[in-house]
Amino acid sequence: MPETTDVLVVGARCAGSAAAIALARRGRAVIALDGASFPSDTLSTHLFFPNHWAELERLGARDRVMALDPPLHTAAGLGTETVDATGPFSSYEGFAHGSCVRRPGLDNALVETAREAGAEIRERTRVTGLLRDATGRVTGVRWRDRDGEEGEIHAKLVIGADGRNSTIARLVGTRAHHEWQNRRLMAFAYYDDPRDELRHIASQWRDEDELVTVFPCDGGQSVVLLMSPKRREDEYQDDKEAAFDRTVAQVGPLARRLEGCTRASKIRVSYKHPAYFRHSHGPGWALTGDAGHFKDPVTAQGIRDALRFGRLLGEAAAPALDDPAALDRALAAWEDDRDAQCLPMYQWANGLGLADDVSPIEATAYAWLAARPDGPTEVLDVFSRKRLPGEVFTPSRLVRWLAGAVRDPKIDNRRLWTTLKRDVRREGARLVEERRFARRKAASAAAFRAAPAPASPAPADDRQPALA
Repeated sequence: MPETTDVLVVGARCAGSAAAIALARRGRAVIALDGASFPSDTLSTHLFFPNHWAELERLGARDRVMALDPPLHTAAGLGTETVDATGPFSSYEGFAHGSCVRRPGLDNALVETAREAGAEIRERTRVTGLLRDATGRVTGVRWRDRDGEEGEIHAKLVIGADGRNSTIARLVGTRAHHEWQNRRLMAFAYYDDPRDELRHIASQWRDEDELVTVFPCDGGQSVVLLMSPKRREDEYQDDKEAAFDRTVAQVGPLARRLEGCTRASKIRVSYKHPAYFRHSHGPGWALTGDAGHFKDPVTAQGIRDALRFGRLLGEAAAPALDDPAALDRALAAWEDDRDAQCLPMYQWANGLGLADDVSPIEATAYAWLAARPDGPTEVLDVFSRKRLPGEVFTPSRLVRWLAGAVRDPKIDNRRLWTTLKRDVRREGARLVEERRFARRKAASAAAFRAAPAPASPAPADDRQPALA
């Protein structure tokens, strides 16, 4: 016999568990399906800022995550070979530290918290199709587990929290109304890290067009993430270990940071990870986490937004589940709020993810921020979502940095003015996108609603794209 629940969540990692926790705590029956078994790994930078800890606290999962004994980052740094802009975090809702927590332990802690809240989490189970009523409204799912058992679950709301390659997004036929192709690949590996004197610092460096990071994480390790420009894709595909080692050796601060450390995992590479906003709600369904919106990983915002907007989705939907019209209004308002909160960071991440050399203006800005007692903290406040990028990178400061670059005899003025004209064009394009965002989103949504509901195709693998 078909089962019935209030909400069916597809995907039980960060976004799915957060939604399930919020719904279950409000007395709603929740079943979450996930093709994985927990604990298990998934593609992720898994860097935390103070606001990540605030979201875990709201969900009641912080103590479980702390039991994994991750190092607490009381400082973070941005730098080059010649400049080190490292400073402390400011407090966000009582938390003044970041961290880096590997996904097997983090996701398992969230799943356990969801179960404690009353949600039912079923592992090793995938969705194979959607159920709809005569009007086309989604009313549940068909599923299959790894033992070959199949069934149906009817629900008032189906939430897709199943990642970038979302099965639910594919089945409802939603589309991206904004998209940005990544300009950098991601290559990462774990290192055994005995450098106790540095394990409280998350670090990022730029060297020409390379961007590299070291994030100390649980288990006595650090994750080393290299975001090389896409022009090197063939090099990594031919021999990723050699390409990885060349990059580490090229970036002096990174090579020095890894002295005494030993690689403890294979190197994994992601070549394609575009940023986007997808239409994220419709009659009887919603998308949260990476299923609905994804930013360039350079800013490490995905986990925080998955936790926050998964929770907010559950909170918005819970009181409206018994009234379909009210539920549709609540889902629309939730998506609008998510987009308004995420657009500034989406645009900033797209800019930071460009595969540029360090420009003369950027080099001057790094030095200026490093010289100010609170300069690095101001930048970290943007990552913690305490300030908007435009509140730190103000027009008056940009003029100051430009003037400093003009006065620097080591800087070629022809390169400086070429960079300035490029940046002005980019800023103009960003402002146009910002102003037209709601209009383009509405036009795309109207076209989506006018299209016939797609039939459920044959089941496909809803896991993230494979890593090389």
